[in-house]
Amino acid sequence: MGFRLGIQFAVLSTSLFVSGVLGAFGYTSSGNNFLIDAGSSNTLVFSVSKSSCDINSIKYRGTELQYGSQGTHIGSGLGTATVSISQITGSSKYIKVTCVTSTLTHYMVVREGDSTIFMATYITTEPSIGELRFIARLLPDKLPNEYPYGDVSNTNGATSTVEGSDVFVVNGQTRSKFYSSTRFIDEDVHCVYGGSDLMHVCIMTPQQESSSGGPFFRDIDSNNAGASTNLYNYMNSGHVQTEPYRTGLHGPYLMQFSRSGIPSVKSVDTSWFGELGITGYVADSGRGTVSGTASGVQSGLQGVVHWYNSAAQYWTKTNSNGGFTSPKMKPGTYTMVLYQTEFKIASTSVNVNAGSTTTMNIAGSFNTARNTLFKIGEYDGQPTGFRNADKFLRMHPSDSRMISWGPLTYTVGSSALTDFPMAVFQNVNNPVTIRFTLSSAPGAATLRIATTLSFAGSRPQATVNGWSGPAPSAPTKIDSRGVTRGAYRGYGEVYTVSIPSGKLVAGSNTITISSISGSSGDTFLNPNFVSLIPPEPWSLCIQRGLTNPSA
Repeated sequence: MGFRLGIQFAVLSTSLFVSGVLGAFGYTSSGNNFLIDAGSSNTLVFSVSKSSCDINSIKYRGTELQYGSQGTHIGSGLGTATVSISQITGSSKYIKVTCVTSTLTHYMVVREGDSTIFMATYITTEPSIGELRFIARLLPDKLPNEYPYGDVSNTNGATSTVEGSDVFVVNGQTRSKFYSSTRFIDEDVHCVYGGSDLMHVCIMTPQQESSSGGPFFRDIDSNNAGASTNLYNYMNSGHVQTEPYRTGLHGPYLMQFSRSGIPSVKSVDTSWFGELGITGYVADSGRGTVSGTASGVQSGLQGVVHWYNSAAQYWTKTNSNGGFTSPKMKPGTYTMVLYQTEFKIASTSVNVNAGSTTTMNIAGSFNTARNTLFKIGEYDGQPTGFRNADKFLRMHPSDSRMISWGPLTYTVGSSALTDFPMAVFQNVNNPVTIRFTLSSAPGAATLRIATTLSFAGSRPQATVNGWSGPAPSAPTKIDSRGVTRGAYRGYGEVYTVSIPSGKLVAGSNTITISSISGSSGDTFLNPNFVSLIPPEPWSLCIQRGLTNPSA
């Protein structure tokens, strides 16, 4: 079985045939296209434009999967590129397509017998549109379903939009391509699939060393937009971006075709890329690792170690004893950060050398003993447990499935964590009220408000029993929507309010936390912060503790 080139290609230039057996591994030239046959038992055949680098036909097991009017390509298409093709024999046989522009080189590689397109993209500068992505535009009738999050980004059949042109309402539910995202540290594989034989097309990213944003960054993975089913590898974008873009080689990453279900990136071996002359590729032999022990992480929270510099980023989770070993890293000097789940608790510097392992321990000191009066949530860098935190990653705040945002009152000792909002929107649920009872007046105290993301300059201002705390200065601006597109990670500010002696009293006490900002906006696109009480676009949520300043 399988697609065969057939008689329609009998007149092609014989100088480019690699094999005289139709359907066997090789490539041919046909007009303005290169036709590439993976030679696998499942037979993947695809066509690449010689002038633009667009993939304009993908046939798997004889079924056309490519959406007709737009190609599969980098960005929105290179437009024009110098496209070349070659066959390479090394540990296996490979076909390499190389597409070159003045600032970008894109590689597509097929290995004999493997129904996978292996890719890598080398850039010397960020694309002018401010994002670097690969997008496969596929036929929705053949591949209507998405993995792992189902219909959350299926906008087919939308009847209206909620904001801009990228959040849609389908059968009363909000849908958006943004809701398909997964944290980089959890990224394994994302797929589209369908048909009676459950054909799968999957993107796998073994590492994102040249992307930006760190282990907890998330970006668009897939969506069914009606006309086409789209499958992405976002290497960087302006979506809640917190650090500069990285140039150099992005990848390898791959698009795999199969009927055998969901593959695992752990089974992917791309070490043979070193045989292909890929610009910017660094083999394992030219890399080093960092090993050590992380301490100071709060019990019950996950330790994560993150390394980054201007050229690369890496991360790993610690084991139950705090031990860790990094992925194989490019040589250089790195900032090394320790998180408890996603909350930063330590930072240091480390040098990585090719061919060796550097030993470097790291210890967090944030979780020192404090005389805490109360705490709402955990210092974990996430809005987990707060109201609507279980929903916002996959739906808009206006969605009918959301529980009322408030304004809410949280009573210490009797309220559930869900009585505190994961985000405070200036025009929706501002302020948040906290009520609590003290057996005696504690004297001076410190209120800590930890936030994860701010929108439109939103930050929290506290009032304690009628006494107004100082208005914090505006946080560093992130020029992007946040919680309305399922994002919650920004720079992560912790605001400290020094409460004078006499303001907290024996008996009943009330604190209100308000979102303040010099900006404005409509409904959920007004100043807000995550996990605490900010105006709409600033999200400060997640943790705050009222503590004795002497602690």
